[in-house]
Amino acid sequence: MNESLSENQQRERIPTEIYATADLAARSLADHIAALIRSRDAEGRPTVLGLATGSTPVRLYRQLIRLHREEHLSFKNVITFNLDEYYGLSRSHSESYWRFMQEQLFTHIDIRSGNIHLPDGTVSRGEVFSSCRKYEEQIVAAGGLDLQVLGIGRTGHIGFNEPGSTRDSRTRLVTLDQLTRRDAARDFLGEANVPRHAITMGVGTILSAKEIVLLAWGTGKAEVIARAVEDPANDSLPASFLQGHPRIRFLIDESAASLLTRRLHPWLVGPVEWTPSLTRHAVVWLAQKVGKPVLKLLDEDYSEHGMADLLTEKGPAYGLNIRIFNELQHTITGWPGGKPDADDAHRPERASPFPKRVVVLSPEPSHDVIGLGGTLRRLVEQGHDVSVIYLTSGNLAVPDEEAAMATDLVADVARTLDAASAPVDTFAVNVRMQLDRKTAVESDSLQVRKLKGLIRRGEARASMFACGLPVSRIRFLDLPFYEAGRYRQFSPGNADLTPLINLLRELTPNQIFATGRQDDPSAVTAVCFELIQEALRQLASDDWMASCRLWLYRGVDTPWNAADIDMAVPFSPRELTQKIQGIYQHKSQRSQTAFKSGHHELWQQAEHHNRTLAETFDRLGFANYEAIEAFQRWIP
Repeated sequence: MNESLSENQQRERIPTEIYATADLAARSLADHIAALIRSRDAEGRPTVLGLATGSTPVRLYRQLIRLHREEHLSFKNVITFNLDEYYGLSRSHSESYWRFMQEQLFTHIDIRSGNIHLPDGTVSRGEVFSSCRKYEEQIVAAGGLDLQVLGIGRTGHIGFNEPGSTRDSRTRLVTLDQLTRRDAARDFLGEANVPRHAITMGVGTILSAKEIVLLAWGTGKAEVIARAVEDPANDSLPASFLQGHPRIRFLIDESAASLLTRRLHPWLVGPVEWTPSLTRHAVVWLAQKVGKPVLKLLDEDYSEHGMADLLTEKGPAYGLNIRIFNELQHTITGWPGGKPDADDAHRPERASPFPKRVVVLSPEPSHDVIGLGGTLRRLVEQGHDVSVIYLTSGNLAVPDEEAAMATDLVADVARTLDAASAPVDTFAVNVRMQLDRKTAVESDSLQVRKLKGLIRRGEARASMFACGLPVSRIRFLDLPFYEAGRYRQFSPGNADLTPLINLLRELTPNQIFATGRQDDPSAVTAVCFELIQEALRQLASDDWMASCRLWLYRGVDTPWNAADIDMAVPFSPRELTQKIQGIYQHKSQRSQTAFKSGHHELWQQAEHHNRTLAETFDRLGFANYEAIEAFQRWIP
């Protein structure tokens, strides 16, 4: 439910409504748009909408389609202008925004084709300026934008207005930021295939809209949302120019709101109820703010940083410090499956049963080893019955170049064998021919995707071997939603739930490790987590569920706050090296441009992630570990 303006929003320069889920936020905006359309229809006037593309507005478009089908909302008098389009892509290209809008909205409603407008990414370079000027004139001729829908990129871009865009910029050709291109790399099967330019409405064009609503989901957007809402406007963060617009709102989910002051440090903007969780967050924040270990915090530190009421209620500092230090210390364990025959009163996991049946659910191959490769090895070495389940094949993430090399290898091997290998040779040759003939517009054929899935399987087996897990303990579910879909456009259903439920009933785990709870709802990780959540809901009455604990792990893009951690598993330099070797086996996922662009590869990111968390615990006053993996207990 959205929140009204209040004291705890005093640092926010843009009205921001926080919803429990992205779907609730999208439904709210869809209802608002429906009311606007009906009001304009009653006045005999068209409604002019500015629309966005990407994964963020998909849920909004689904709600608009629902309103059209169930409540007979008509779009016949709606005129639309899209924010942007990749330059150089034909409208038939699988990643063109024209095609996206047709698939996600326009073909499902009764909008007139002549009322649809998108920038033309196919005009010659010499015609770009006049084409952009014409686009601006069309917006003015339609009466201006009544409502502009926006998403936001991790660079803070709105439309494709990258950092450095000016407040008064208009529709134009722009060069895409490297981070923007990296974020789109999976959609294009590699960063090298992502267009370097796009045509976008300018910031000034967007600000001329009568009303603006920006949508954002997932922890990946939390940092840029906090900066856009709370920092002063500046040209390094284009979304911040939205501050001061007379009718601007941000509609975000809880995950995207997680770094707003009212969520992260609520004691700085108003009175709070000092719950145990909030108290721990406040003390950890204070220790990091003043650069002291928890046990060295003084009463003055609390008072000078607006936390005198915490001392009054929970202090003095000496006793409070010891209590929080002990809470944090009790999260640290070298026994992630529980230590047998030990007092587990202050351990994050139970001593019994031992050994435990452990299930690691990995959305795609590599998520598992990146998030808990060290812990996984520790569980195996300590004698637990560990199974790693890959929910999807991961074939969408394999670049064509990797598949081409695999076909050549398969064909060479087949030709060294006897005539019985002819079908293998034929398969390899056929796939290679399909890859060679494939255009940028085409999606992978079933044979190509099969080969790419086999590549991921081989990498996963090699990775788990490096982590000490027998190949017999690995399973590949290849859930149908993934095989039938594309990134950001998945439609999971009962066909995906059934094999997951059956597998969990077969394995009856004592521990489940999963990821994706706070990710963008359209991401593979989040789609898989929703399926896991629903499967566990349906399994809730099974006897084994009563003794099953659920642990959440994260990838390298969402670092842990030490106060959020319920189990921290430290490991040695040797174990960190072994984890890196496990990640390194996922060769198809290694960025081919990493060193050229200064980016880190997956194994480097994971190493940095785990070392940084260990350094955080060190600064808080704990042992100086080499690396730490962290987990949060999840109670559905």
